[in-house]
Amino acid sequence: MAVKKSETSGEVYIARVNRETYTFCILGTAPLICNRMSQKARQELLLPKGRKTAAEKAVSLKHNPFEEYRASPYLATDPNAPTRIQLLSAMFKKALMTAALDMPGAKKAQIGRLLYVVGDRVPVWGVPKLMMSVTRSADINKTPDIRTRAILPVWACEVTVSFVAPIIRLPSVVNLLVASGITSGIGDWRVEKGSGSYGTFDVVEKDDPRFRMVVESGGAEAQQAALDNPEPYDDETAELLSWYSVEANRRGFKVDTKPRDDEGKGE
Repeated sequence: MAVKKSETSGEVYIARVNRETYTFCILGTAPLICNRMSQKARQELLLPKGRKTAAEKAVSLKHNPFEEYRASPYLATDPNAPTRIQLLSAMFKKALMTAALDMPGAKKAQIGRLLYVVGDRVPVWGVPKLMMSVTRSADINKTPDIRTRAILPVWACEVTVSFVAPIIRLPSVVNLLVASGITSGIGDWRVEKGSGSYGTFDVVEKDDPRFRMVVESGGAEAQQAALDNPEPYDDETAELLSWYSVEANRRGFKVDTKPRDDEGKGE
């Protein structure tokens, strides 16, 4: 904030600031991997059950890809919402702050104070698919595991950013948002993580035909249908999912591919 001290009277002058708000159209340039922690995992953190015995492990499934797939995105609870899948607004603010680390003239902490993304959630358009990939646990041995998540091959959203003017101006916000889409990204295995290349995006006009196509084809109805009847994202996922379904049934486990009545209906 600009502060001016009069040389004659010693008066301190503080320039007036105000908030400006603009909505930007975001178009994904790489697939977006949903990374919400499942309700089951959060319940285990809140009230741990402890380690399973060998007998308990033998009669329980370690993974249920279909349940994990539906649990990975943030879901809208409002039946009139334009999309079933949502993103946290904080994801975009974090991306803006991270981009400031690499942009001359901007500081991460300062950007965090001067702007924020309006609202708690951001509706995101795009039809999800089921993705299974090898991940490494956080233990000392980096134990490998298979993780199932929803991935949006093409996606789009509208982000409303509020910022303090005139300390930061609209062109700077646009430049920072574009930079965040290139150097940071959102979701799991994003560019910010170093090894990933997912979750990148660009700022486009509302009448951009690519943006309009995603919005028109990837709304709530299409997303719910994809959640109820998941399709594999790639050949490796299809092969692994097919093997899992057959092998789980052979071992006596019942694998229900359809959601339960209380599953996929919001958080």
